[in-house]
Amino acid sequence: MLSTASVNADEGMWMLYNLPQAVYGQMQAEGFSLPYDAIYNNDDAIKNVVVNFSGYCSGVVVSPDGLVFTNHHCGFESIRSHSTVEHDYMLNGFYAKTYEEELPNEDMFVSFMVEQKDITDLLDKKGINKLVPSEQAHFLDSIENAMSKEVKANDSTLRLEIKPYYEGNKYYATTYRDFTDLRLVFTIPKSMGKFGGETDNWMWPRQTCDFSVFRIYADPKTNGPAAYSKDNVPYKPKHWSPVSLQGYKEGDFAMTMGYPGSTSRYLSSFGIRERRDAENEPRAQVRGVKQEVMLRHMRADEAVRIKYDSKYAQSSNYWKNSIGMNKCIDSTGLIRQKADFENKIKRYQMFTGYLKGKLDFDLMERLYNKRLDVRRNYMYFRETFMRTNELADRAYKYHNGMDVQGPKGKKAKQYVVFKDNSDSWDAALDKEVYATLLKNYREKADAKYLPEFYQTIDKTYNGDYAKYVEDVWNNSILMKSGEKIYINKKIYAKDCGIVMGLDLTNVFSDLRAELSVLNDSIDIQERYLCDAILRMEMEMPHYSDANFTMRLSYGQVGGFNLNGKPSGYFTDAPSIVEKMKKSDANFEYFAEPIMHELMGAKDFGKYTDKTTGKMQLCFLTNNDITGGNSGSPIFNGKGELIGLAFDGNWDSLSGDIFFDNKLARCIGVDVRYMLYLMDKWGHADRLIKEIDAK
Repeated sequence: MLSTASVNADEGMWMLYNLPQAVYGQMQAEGFSLPYDAIYNNDDAIKNVVVNFSGYCSGVVVSPDGLVFTNHHCGFESIRSHSTVEHDYMLNGFYAKTYEEELPNEDMFVSFMVEQKDITDLLDKKGINKLVPSEQAHFLDSIENAMSKEVKANDSTLRLEIKPYYEGNKYYATTYRDFTDLRLVFTIPKSMGKFGGETDNWMWPRQTCDFSVFRIYADPKTNGPAAYSKDNVPYKPKHWSPVSLQGYKEGDFAMTMGYPGSTSRYLSSFGIRERRDAENEPRAQVRGVKQEVMLRHMRADEAVRIKYDSKYAQSSNYWKNSIGMNKCIDSTGLIRQKADFENKIKRYQMFTGYLKGKLDFDLMERLYNKRLDVRRNYMYFRETFMRTNELADRAYKYHNGMDVQGPKGKKAKQYVVFKDNSDSWDAALDKEVYATLLKNYREKADAKYLPEFYQTIDKTYNGDYAKYVEDVWNNSILMKSGEKIYINKKIYAKDCGIVMGLDLTNVFSDLRAELSVLNDSIDIQERYLCDAILRMEMEMPHYSDANFTMRLSYGQVGGFNLNGKPSGYFTDAPSIVEKMKKSDANFEYFAEPIMHELMGAKDFGKYTDKTTGKMQLCFLTNNDITGGNSGSPIFNGKGELIGLAFDGNWDSLSGDIFFDNKLARCIGVDVRYMLYLMDKWGHADRLIKEIDAK
């Protein structure tokens, strides 16, 4: 049951360049009609239209002028950063009617995978397997730098990346071409792009029209990557995805291709227990407390909402994911199932002698037992103090990794400066979040991991967290943006914010030191475990865990049955209108009057499904996806785009560690729904013509 991969189950996040023939044969049997080389090897291969979107999502090129489809939530930060109270693109949507109106974005990019190759033997000869895991990272960096120089010598627009696969039993080098001039072209209002909000997140049925549109810009002379310039022109790709208006029916072939972020399907039963108790549980608990404060402030002030829309969405997504994953772990008895499978490996090991003296389940259990409480406190610390509020961020960064400015060799004149980023945070919200989390941390973390400033809170502020935060915020030089903070002046050693940051650094250093004593030994045991699985099941194709490199998954369009009740495999326009009418009871079902009108139309024209006669909104497939697959194109058997993956159902939440082929489903937004709103709401005639869907 826990066999790592089974072709017949449609489980798997498969690499493209060495896709097993058995997997391709199963794809053909289920309706994939293109030749093997059309996936990776041909000049017009499908991989050439799929992009890594800004390092956290996926996307697909859909026009000869470089238009890219991705999810609305993947474009969140771009949409938010361009929004103001006067021009709130998050709330009201945006459409650039001309190239000149398309909005540039800092720190956003798309990457095209050029090629991938196995370098395991090369690294083995260079001695990587003689190093412990913590040493291997530095080794890989040096090899990666050397290979990158070779690649760039031939083509300066390329970069190379080396990553471990199969828990470090294999290594592959992947070459990419990055385009950094990426501009926002179209987005619908948040009411539709995030319809249902957290109420519907990870749930089915869904009606969310989760998409946004960007355009790649290139050097006008070379059509290659270039830093942003007003002189850049739309990129002319050699390949783009055909967009289909023909729809799908239950049982039709469906394939996703994108960049799944991280899975741990080979993880031991001990690792799964740690994931449940020491990672998911603390993450969900702290984020739940934080989000309650955030949401109250966001709903009270539009300017605050604009600043925090993206942050709240990022936080709440894995808050709910952690809750759902833990419920799935318990409801499926996954830890017990994994332990039973490990007993099978033990018997195999006893019979064959494979990895005798290396893979030791008793040792693994002891190591994990020692790490459990440390890991739990580590997660409470990270979720409380890291990237939760501006004050704690600055306090920690001052002591860890700030760029030191001033003359080299003259320490007395060296300083750091915090730039004014007040447009990205709100003082009242941040202060209350921090005070609330400080109290929560004391209640949840072990006393020995309390930073020393908690004594100051008790003695000087009589346990008043809000007053402590207020004083530090108002009196520390850390919150004075633009001020030069000289790193060797004694006066700053007494600054309340800098002292707080030093206390945080000390505790975090202690936590990391305690973990580092155990991490290498645990990682080695997990690597041996994966190796044993691959050897024991050598007759079966196996995929590596996701690591944000391009993968494909395949399967069929179709729903699931839960307690004998069929889910259905698509939603239609009347279902969203019904939810919109409930917005008085649930604000996350609010939509503007025009959306009620558009979704209540009697005739949807060419966007109507020819089989059902309905306007279909979202649909289910049994494709194997995870975080990072957001925005992944969903292709039919001809390699035509029929939608974008944007979520999974509740029963897919254990998917990072276990794929349930009976219940886990990928939720996609129908490309016809996307085009309908581009057409009828956005009146984006030039884009509709450019995409040329058929």
